[in-house]
Amino acid sequence: MTRQPAAEPLLHLDGITKSFGRVTVAKDLTLRVEPGEALGIVGPNGAGKSSLFAMISGDLRPDAGAVRFGGRDVTGVPPHARTRAGVGRTYQVPRPFEDLTAFENVLVCAYQGAGLKGRKAQEHAMEVLERTGLADLANTPGGRLTLLQRKRLEVARGLATDPRLLLLDEVAGGLTEPEVLELVEIIKDLHAGGLGIVWIEHVVHALVKTVGRMVCLAGGDLVADGAPMDVLADAKVRELYLGGGPETGLPDEDTGLPGEDTGLPGEEGGEGS
Repeated sequence: MTRQPAAEPLLHLDGITKSFGRVTVAKDLTLRVEPGEALGIVGPNGAGKSSLFAMISGDLRPDAGAVRFGGRDVTGVPPHARTRAGVGRTYQVPRPFEDLTAFENVLVCAYQGAGLKGRKAQEHAMEVLERTGLADLANTPGGRLTLLQRKRLEVARGLATDPRLLLLDEVAGGLTEPEVLELVEIIKDLHAGGLGIVWIEHVVHALVKTVGRMVCLAGGDLVADGAPMDVLADAKVRELYLGGGPETGLPDEDTGLPGEDTGLPGEEGGEGS
């Protein structure tokens, strides 16, 4: 019986390497993201996570290896062309156009990122605001939004480019626990609609509630790859988070919420065993 070839991944990082002087942020890194998959990325500061996003979006070019999207080699393709191809992204620090309304902020991305015009662009922008819980704030200037609202607007701006894959860069950072849970529900709804998601996050329990797969990066290396709780239980991952002290921020195995003390599965102080 002839074996059928594996389906083409949505994103394929094929042996990418990137260094800045003596600092290597990616070491022969290979990673696949399937269509419609939700992937979480964790790792300590300086692990190369944001540089990875920059190489996916085209802001950085790897020193070696290839970036493939939708079966096409996009390693040398500029950021705006990758956006048109279906790669959307957010940034850690939301910087909306402060004098433009939330609607206008999203409309700009619909024009430039998705290539929409006129009524279609306006309808798309309004739909995106509704999906991200910002419809009631459509006429509010970006400079008057709260942190949670700015985070939602950042997601909305990425979504307005009509992506097949949305890169989320620490969108839960700085939010209160209720605000994190609100944002998680929005992202889960987007994923349920078929959107591929890659989410870098230090608020790890938000990832556990959202993604089906998680990877851990450290020093440019892929340390672990698998189901979220399996990755968080991995000895190397535990050492990375425990190495700096007792507070890890890793979630409890049963609840998916931050545990007391370490919160690591199987560690004293967490409920998991």
